[in-house]
Amino acid sequence: MASVRCLLLASGLVAATFMPAPSLAAGMNMAWTDCAALGGTPNLAFACDTNAGSHALVGTFVLPSAVDSVMGCEIVIDLVSQQATLPAWWELFFTGACRQPSLAIAAYDGDGATCADWARLRASMNIADYLVSPVMTPAPNIARIKCVNAVQQVDAQSLVGDREYGGFQLEIDHQKTVGSPSCADCGNPVCLVFNSLKVVTAGNRNDVFLASGTTAASNIATWQGPGGNCQAVPVRRETWGRVKALYR
Repeated sequence: MASVRCLLLASGLVAATFMPAPSLAAGMNMAWTDCAALGGTPNLAFACDTNAGSHALVGTFVLPSAVDSVMGCEIVIDLVSQQATLPAWWELFFTGACRQPSLAIAAYDGDGATCADWARLRASMNIADYLVSPVMTPAPNIARIKCVNAVQQVDAQSLVGDREYGGFQLEIDHQKTVGSPSCADCGNPVCLVFNSLKVVTAGNRNDVFLASGTTAASNIATWQGPGGNCQAVPVRRETWGRVKALYR
């Protein structure tokens, strides 16, 4: 009997050793400081007491299946304030904004394995637009950030499903938070939604459109706690004619 028990125990250990890792759902994730898988946090509380430094907002994605000849990603992030209008502190990028320019974009490579940059640090990163009260969602307390990263055709990538890729890192600096001149309402809660990501392929033959989190609300990050209604930003496919020249 002892030998039978040992055999069953050994069989159980072998089965546990070779159990497949849990699969990742397709979709998008967003967190402060790092990707969620590396300890990023969904909420950031800032004391609003310095003009120095910055905070990073990281977006990642998981494809439903393998995709070849990937040349870029078109990214939409919506920012929703609980105030009636967008706080001056969140006027970041457009001409005449109170804190222009306080927003920048960069590649995100995780630890080189988890949430690694899909483009292997070869992409050109750009903020295409920062629109307050955008046509798609016309409300004065909403801003839409449109970003794109793209590689030259010779650097097109083959991506796999069931793996989380780094998509972007937005850097939001702290200039004009205190003193004079400064921009009001840094401490007011704001909700940020990674609304959609389009994976663009050569000739648009195998493009993939993602429009939800890998889990419920994993594509949502908050600033100073719960902000505006995160559901106030319906997903709409955007027109990207201005940035098509990047894909060549």
